[in-house]
Amino acid sequence: MTPSSLAALQRQRRVLLLQGPMGPFFSKLADFLRGNGADVFKLNFNGGDRLYYPAGEDFVDDPRALTAELHRRVDRDRIDAIALFGQSRPIHKVAIEAAKELGIEIYVFEEGYLRPNFITLERGGVNALSLMPRDDAYYRARVGEHLPKTHSAGQTFWRTAAIAMLYAIARHLHRSRYPKEQFHRDLHPLREGLRWLRGGLRKVLHSVTERNVLWRLCRSEQRFFLLALQVHNDAQIQHHSPFDDVHDVIAHTIESFATCAPKDAALVIKHHPMDRAYRHYGAYIQEQARKHGVADRVISLHDVHLPTLLRLSRGLVTVNSTTGLQSLHHGTPVFLLGEAHYNIPGLVHQGDLPSFWLHPDPVDPGLYRAYRKILMRTSQINASFYADTPALNKAGASRTLQLHTTAPKPARPAATQTNERLRA
Repeated sequence: MTPSSLAALQRQRRVLLLQGPMGPFFSKLADFLRGNGADVFKLNFNGGDRLYYPAGEDFVDDPRALTAELHRRVDRDRIDAIALFGQSRPIHKVAIEAAKELGIEIYVFEEGYLRPNFITLERGGVNALSLMPRDDAYYRARVGEHLPKTHSAGQTFWRTAAIAMLYAIARHLHRSRYPKEQFHRDLHPLREGLRWLRGGLRKVLHSVTERNVLWRLCRSEQRFFLLALQVHNDAQIQHHSPFDDVHDVIAHTIESFATCAPKDAALVIKHHPMDRAYRHYGAYIQEQARKHGVADRVISLHDVHLPTLLRLSRGLVTVNSTTGLQSLHHGTPVFLLGEAHYNIPGLVHQGDLPSFWLHPDPVDPGLYRAYRKILMRTSQINASFYADTPALNKAGASRTLQLHTTAPKPARPAATQTNERLRA
């Protein structure tokens, strides 16, 4: 199944790729689009981009000059659309505004809403900026079709680590070629290598220290809520929540739990696996738990099996992580501390956090199934940025048979309701 967003990108004839994820994914995407008859152009912003897409053209100027560069390229190369990964990166914020001025399509890639084995592609924006309707009636009125089997993309921790290391090294070696480059985070190769080594050691350590945690949680009569942390530099926290960082999220949640949650409940706080190399909040969690008198009811975890935690928990608290969608899949109630595209009555708790601890809104399984099928049909690509891309291979093969068939240009998505306000 080819989602409608990818099908729309396939129909574009002249596409400009900006910065993609670390690794060869944008190179694979370019081959896929060219196989469907498109002309593809690429801008590289640092040596890591150049490593994985050597045929791209270098942009070596100040990011503020990108607007003029895009105007020039759209006019010269007759660009129909731009595609990028990470809508909140400084260069992409400039590019998105320029694309809107020029009236050309914007295609935004992001990590998959449904994981594993999926990546996300949406037109205009992702996550809190997604054009997915927030109205439950929209989904209740639609009967979902059967969805095909998902293929494994083969992503692993060590494979992703190797890609990140090579990207960091190439960026450092070619730094003189891009003197005005502004990357969205620190990526010095030595520091990055040490971080990922630390992450690998922590993964091994957690496999020992957390070996029996699930067994103890299953046997305990103390039911628990789950707080799923996001990566420390997640743009969704920075731009679509009332919090400055993950520390604020932890402090706010523990304080509310201590004040309002049932006394027989525990709070399990799970670190994000992709943050393993960068952050460890264990000491801060203990400090906050002691401060609010719930040290015996707050548990910090790292690598315990997430689906099992979701099935066992009373409910999930998250800012706007796609872990919320995994929770819905297991029928576990969800509370959002920030903005998210799945903040829909019948899926997500509509009251405040104190009421969630006491009486979480149940998940409507029929509504979730309809929502999930529409989500898959519109934006979910069976692929990995850092491993295999089954959907591109399959879609490319089927599209080859239709190269002489003219498909109508899709209508632009209708504007959706304004994102709901944040709740305390």
